[in-house]
Amino acid sequence: MSKNRIGIIYFYVHYVVEVLSFFFLYSNYKSSYVWLIPLVYDSFAFVPQSLIGYVSDKYKKINMGLIGIALFFIGYLFFLYTKVNIFVPLLIICLGNAFLHVDGAENTIRFGNGKLSNVAIFVAGGSFGVLSGRLLVNNLNTPEVLFLPLISLIPLVIMCNDETRDLKGYKKYDYVKESVNGLVAILIAFLIVIIRGYMGYGIPTSWNKTTFEMILLFSSMGIGKALGGILSDKYGIKRIALISTLGSIPFLCFGDKIMLISLLGICSFSMTMSITLGIILSVLKNKPGLSFGITTIGLFLGTLPIFFIKLSFIYNVIMIIVFSSICAYLLTRILKE
Repeated sequence: MSKNRIGIIYFYVHYVVEVLSFFFLYSNYKSSYVWLIPLVYDSFAFVPQSLIGYVSDKYKKINMGLIGIALFFIGYLFFLYTKVNIFVPLLIICLGNAFLHVDGAENTIRFGNGKLSNVAIFVAGGSFGVLSGRLLVNNLNTPEVLFLPLISLIPLVIMCNDETRDLKGYKKYDYVKESVNGLVAILIAFLIVIIRGYMGYGIPTSWNKTTFEMILLFSSMGIGKALGGILSDKYGIKRIALISTLGSIPFLCFGDKIMLISLLGICSFSMTMSITLGIILSVLKNKPGLSFGITTIGLFLGTLPIFFIKLSFIYNVIMIIVFSSICAYLLTRILKE
């Protein structure tokens, strides 16, 4: 398999997963449970990935991707052809999402051979899938056609699992200084993921009013996630970590009403995704699935305040400056040159 082929394959897998997930979510935003659906989704799509990842690390012959595809089929059958309570298909789809995320993370990390490009490309597919799923809600009259891309995932996850099952590339991740305690490094990475999760929703973007602007917003997130891994492999993880955290501050703070400035900041800060995963992988070398699952718990905790707290523009700016500076300082303390 060529250098970045598996990353591209799982970019597509992740894209389809989020198209299906967000088509379902936005199809039900007119229900009486609209306030609860996003919270349930974040809880059951993100948090279980740590447990699923732990099991996947221990039992490598279990194809988590096929389990995820089966759960999506069942969830969509309930969604399209029954009148059960909306939370039944929601929970099934959430778990399908979690299983496929772990499958993608495990395979791209194993194949990565100590590099972050493949897993970063894989994760980037989600932003474009979220965007497409939201757009399809008002433009797709026959949702049954979504079974076709879901079916197309079956041979891909079978092939990739067969090719990567015996690889040990995850043992080569080595980005943390030897003098840094492993638990401390994980806690720092976890904190940075929480901050990134919060900022992903809390960044001021009052310019985001049209469909085209929404497309640019999600595209900048996806591009940033991919670039984080690609540029870290090319120029060094510590250098890219500093650029992505400190360099993004002025763009995030002053881009509320200026789209281009804001997009540059969002793209830049999104690059930290693969960097934090690389830190955890450097400590938990034999547990790529659990490592990825830890980051998704952090994302959940980061998004949780958004459901209950609405900060003013000035407080958001203060939070961006303080949190980004903290992230940059902590990264410089633990990352190798």
